[in-house]
Amino acid sequence: MSVLPVSVRLCLWATAAYSGRLTVQEAITAAHPDLDHVAGDLGHLALWLGLGERAVLVALPRPGNLLGVPRGSADLVAAATDAGECVYVPGIGGALVPTIGRFGPADDQGTSVSWTAYDCDPVPAHALEALSLSEIERGFRRDLAEHTSAIESLDARPWSGSPFRAMADGLSLGQWGLPDGLPSRATTIITMAALVSVATRIGLSDEAQSQVLTGAVAEKRRVALTTLDCCADTAMAAAATIGALSPAGLRPGHHDP
Repeated sequence: MSVLPVSVRLCLWATAAYSGRLTVQEAITAAHPDLDHVAGDLGHLALWLGLGERAVLVALPRPGNLLGVPRGSADLVAAATDAGECVYVPGIGGALVPTIGRFGPADDQGTSVSWTAYDCDPVPAHALEALSLSEIERGFRRDLAEHTSAIESLDARPWSGSPFRAMADGLSLGQWGLPDGLPSRATTIITMAALVSVATRIGLSDEAQSQVLTGAVAEKRRVALTTLDCCADTAMAAAATIGALSPAGLRPGHHDP
């Protein structure tokens, strides 16, 4: 299964379809290769294209951090926060939020996703043009160094003396499932953030937490890992948004290598 959120994949593949590189249906298929059943309001992607949208963007919110989520109803904000992700179009306004589920008997379960459409406000062009890949990467590397140092200072490293580091490496060696033509720096940030997300979530698992000797240290490590995971999601969403805007020609005056 891909380590990238499904909304990141849909953002980039749908934008590739909007540029004419493949059909919208082909983009939907490419964005969901690891899911057994896909349903919901994905017809909005073709509708938005017909109304002149040129890019689909992404946000990866969580409680207390709604960065990137377009202004919309309380229902949209609640659904996107609960899912931890959404895609949206900036021109006319409109969003899709995924709900991931499991189905089938316990010994043969599949994974499904259902997309729900919501109205939202258009996003001002100046807010998107202000994004900078160099600043995103610099800030993420700074956060990574800071929080890694904090974890190490606890003398309770998430994977020390355990198989969890190898598990993170194994999970992250799979196919990323990204379309061609993205700015190389955006790809670097997205993949680096995905690696960090895999590692932090394994570090937060019950098995990893059981390696810690005291409850106080476990709580401090949990806070540090959760904060780092949030930083990774923020960097990933911002880089993916630029990765969609740049090939779509929606960043005039910017050179995104």
